[in-house]
Amino acid sequence: MKKKKRYFYNIVSLLIFLIGLLILLYPFITAVYYDYQASNEVQDFDQHTKSLNEREIDERIQKARAYNSTLTNHETLHDTFTVKQKEEGKALYAHMLEVHEKIGHVEIPRINQDLPLFAGTSDRVLNKGLGHLERTSLPVGGKSTHAVITGHRGLPDKKLFTDLDKVRIGDVVYVHNIKEILAYKIHRIKVINPHDFKYLKIEADKDELTLLTCTPYMVNSHRLIVTGHRIPYNAEQQQQHALEQRPWWYKFMNVYKFYLIGLLLAIILYLLYRWYKKKFHNKINKEMDTSNSI
Repeated sequence: MKKKKRYFYNIVSLLIFLIGLLILLYPFITAVYYDYQASNEVQDFDQHTKSLNEREIDERIQKARAYNSTLTNHETLHDTFTVKQKEEGKALYAHMLEVHEKIGHVEIPRINQDLPLFAGTSDRVLNKGLGHLERTSLPVGGKSTHAVITGHRGLPDKKLFTDLDKVRIGDVVYVHNIKEILAYKIHRIKVINPHDFKYLKIEADKDELTLLTCTPYMVNSHRLIVTGHRIPYNAEQQQQHALEQRPWWYKFMNVYKFYLIGLLLAIILYLLYRWYKKKFHNKINKEMDTSNSI
């Protein structure tokens, strides 16, 4: 009976250890998985965009610009995070830009994020990527446009806009659509009330982009807005920004993250093996001592 109880105790201890370890590693594993998933979404958009011919792309962009021309600075906007948005109108206003449901992706070198962009701001959309705020300009650029892109902070399995507060004045954000890459230089960072929309309105002759999320982190009583104006896109500058603003460890982790996960799991299995072997040897030694004493 004592041996059975000891064996049962060892099994329970091992299970508790494994459960605790998995809980500890969960944020890291899910973050790596989402980075991988987001990267796949971005690649899927870029690859399928290449299959579109130039004529089709131009027609789609013209439709998007025609939609933008109907918008004014008097549009009624709603706070993404307090008003539940319906999805019925998604296809009607953004279908021309969609490739496998995505209307593009947003690259933010400062916080090492390249995230898929979807039309609308429903819970379904914001739980898997960034959402384009309804009744704001579609992200195709042009005079008198202002595209607003929203994203969550603090989701347990995704970063999204968690680090948006680290973006600085002068940083450049890149929006990829079916036709081109648009570059926006950040000139305004503000914390506003949830229903203060004056900074999201269209201004005559300006081409602007705003990234919007909740703040303070995990409190979510206000909104953080990061606004930029359109500048000429420069591919070399984009690559340079990505290299300059990524810490050394990010590149290392991005290249070797799966090897590191494998190494970590191997170390864990090895430690478990050593622990079990020690327990097993101790058990044998006790049995031998008992038999010798008899």
